[in-house]
Amino acid sequence: MADDAQIEARFWTELKASPFVMLGLDGARDGYTQPMTAQIDGDDSGPLYFFTTKDNGLVAELGTSDRAIATFTGKGHDLFASIHGSLSIDSDPATIDRLWNSHVEAWYEGGKSDPKLALLRLDTESAKIWLGGSSIGAALTRLFGKDPKASYKDNVAEVAL
Repeated sequence: MADDAQIEARFWTELKASPFVMLGLDGARDGYTQPMTAQIDGDDSGPLYFFTTKDNGLVAELGTSDRAIATFTGKGHDLFASIHGSLSIDSDPATIDRLWNSHVEAWYEGGKSDPKLALLRLDTESAKIWLGGSSIGAALTRLFGKDPKASYKDNVAEVAL
C-alpha cells in the first residue's frame, strides 16, 4: 500500500525519467492536447517548462484560457497522471539560459535569440495519480480469492503540486 506522498514521489521520479506529456488548454477551440517535453526546474515540484514556437496552437490559445491539463504515462505504463494548473509564456532570459540544452538548441536555428522561440510555464496546482498494477498481479490477486478493487483504492492519490 502506498500513501499519497509515496505516489507523488514516484510520479516525479517517473516524470524525470520520461518527461513526455500531452499538454492542452481547457476550453481550447481545437480541443486537443499535444505531445510536449517537460523540463523540471528544481526538485520534486513544479513548475514545468516547455520550449515551443510562437506559432504553436497553445501559444495562440493562451489569450482564450490559461487553464492547462497535462496527461502523463510512465515509461513502464504502470503510473498515470492527470495534472492541472495554469499555463503562461515565460520570457525571462535567465530561465531560458538555465533550461537551455543541446537537445533544445537543435530545434532553434537562431539559438536562444531565435524569433520563433517561446517558453511555456505550467504552474502545477494539482494532480490525480494512479499506480497501475500489472495484469499478472491482478490475475494472481483473483486467483487467491482477493478482491482487486480493494488494493486499487490504495494506489490512487489526489495531490497538490
